[in-house]
Amino acid sequence: MLVCGIELTGNEANICLLKYNAGAFNVLDCRARQFTLPKSADTEAIRHFHFSFNKLMEDYKVDEAVIIERPLKGKLAGSSISFKLETAIQLMPIPVTLINTSSMKEHTKRNPLPAGFDELGLKKFQKQALLVAYAYHCACLYKDES
Repeated sequence: MLVCGIELTGNEANICLLKYNAGAFNVLDCRARQFTLPKSADTEAIRHFHFSFNKLMEDYKVDEAVIIERPLKGKLAGSSISFKLETAIQLMPIPVTLINTSSMKEHTKRNPLPAGFDELGLKKFQKQALLVAYAYHCACLYKDES
């Protein structure tokens, strides 16, 4: 199964493609690691973001998108722009799942990454996207053990 892990920060969507096949995890090389919404009030900019993101998911045959859930209130609350990005992603024809950070930490603590982050060839801004994709895979693989 190929999962796209997504971290939404401000007006950016940082992504990482993680595939699980035959007992092994593989980070796929991807033509885009980050999508930006430059003008959040512009309808065409939002449509362009949606089209570009959806096209990437189609081209790489992604099975599911997983987004790090952001709180609605409080000092760690997500920005209004990040919720627009989330909505544009949720309108894609593939399943989209939200995972909260405590669940992510729980899964990665129980099942540490098989390789160090530095060995994977990813950019630093992709770390949370990788972790949410990995946590989702772990949740699917070990759901009977919880």
